[in-house]
Amino acid sequence: MSERSAAPGGLALIESLVNTLDMETGADSLDTPEGRERLGVPEAGLADARELRESLRAVLLAHAGHPPHRAVTPLGTLLARAPLYVAVDERDGAARLAPADAGPLLSRVAAAVAEALVAGTWTRLKACQAQTCHWAYYDRSPAGRGRWCSMQVCGAREKMRRYRAKGA
Repeated sequence: MSERSAAPGGLALIESLVNTLDMETGADSLDTPEGRERLGVPEAGLADARELRESLRAVLLAHAGHPPHRAVTPLGTLLARAPLYVAVDERDGAARLAPADAGPLLSRVAAAVAEALVAGTWTRLKACQAQTCHWAYYDRSPAGRGRWCSMQVCGAREKMRRYRAKGA
């Protein structure tokens, strides 16, 4: 839905996962082999990927100051199952948290969250406040107060709703 550029670093993975479901139409790209392959989700891991997606969406809504869209497994509970280790680059000594097993989506998401926490970008990844959207987007606004994935679509719809509610 969004015309915004992809989130930086590992947040692009999280943004991509959350945006596999178009809440307005119900289309879920995880239903297709191509959609699962793009994220490295085996068919047997589909239920877990969907659970992770909706837990992430709830957190991204919280980043934007909104309540969860529905009851979900807390993200912390899910991420506790993803073992990470401290990887140190032998060339420059840089350290980062990395997944102990880079294959599973959960491990890659946990590493991306850790990377974003260190970079200070985690709370900039948000979910659109529009009830029919909740698309993930990276808020690049200077004050970090973005509310919609797209001002041209979701923002315009909301402004029109408010205008009509005034009775104009």
